[in-house]
Parts: sequence; C-alpha cells; structure tokens
Amino acid sequence: MPDHIPDPIWDPVADSGLATFIRESIWAYPALETLHLFGLALLFGPILMFDLRVLGRSRDFNIRRLHQTLLPWVWTGFLLNLASGCLMFVSDAAEFARNPAFLAKLAFLAAAGANALLFQNLIFPRLPGSDDTSRLTKAARTSAAFSILIWIAVVVAGRLMAYVK
Repeated sequence: MPDHIPDPIWDPVADSGLATFIRESIWAYPALETLHLFGLALLFGPILMFDLRVLGRSRDFNIRRLHQTLLPWVWTGFLLNLASGCLMFVSDAAEFARNPAFLAKLAFLAAAGANALLFQNLIFPRLPGSDDTSRLTKAARTSAAFSILIWIAVVVAGRLMAYVK
C-alpha cells in the first residue's frame, strides 16, 4: 500500500510555498501549535466559566455582565485558533483531510457552533436581567452542559489527531 494516496484537491495546497515553509521550518509549526493552545485557553476558558455559571455556579455574578465580559475573549480565542488551525492544516492538507480525528473535530466544532447560535439567539435573550440568584431555565442549563461536553470532545479529537491516521 502506498504511503501517500494522491489527492487532487489537497495535494496542491500542501505543495504550496506556505505549506512547505510551515512543514520544513524548525519553528513555524511549533509556534502555530503554541498559538493554537493559547487560542484554546482564550476560547474554552471563558466558555467553561460562563457555562458553569449557567449551570448554577457563582450565582453572585450577573449573567449578562459576565456574558458581556467573557464574549470578547471567546471571539479572540476563536479567531486565533481559526488562523493557527488553518495554517497547520495547510502544512499537510491531504493527510489532515483524511484523518478521522480531524474530521471528528470539525463535526464537534460544527455542533459547538450550532449550540452557541441556538443559545445566543433563542435562549440568552430570555435569561433574567439582573436577578443573579434565579435558577435558569432547563433549556439554558441543557445548552450549557452540552457546550461543556462538546468542547471537551473538540479538545480530545484535536489531541487524537497526532495518534490516529
């Protein structure tokens, strides 16, 4: 069985000058991985804090103020991970595109995005304004629990990419 199965879509991407630089540079890929890790911390950390608040932890924090404070950090982490993730993907696009763990990570990211859109557009507008101690709706708590689980799945799938071929 050949080591590399030709891929007409992703091979040209992996053969680009940028991909070659990332792949062959001693510092480029490790720097991108480091940026990806920082992006993950900026993304998942605030999401976890907010979701735990929705689930009933730290009820002394106003949910709307916490949302307003944490959301810019989430977007910063997301953009940092999007950029670093795309650059790492380019470095070996055909290999990554076939990796089942990568495909699972993309599916989990899509599920996380759908859950976030649902929460932001349908659930969050109905949350209490300034009543910090009220119990939030079952829909809000379910969305928060799903968010935590799905983001853990994203992280696990991301780590498995190095070990699953």
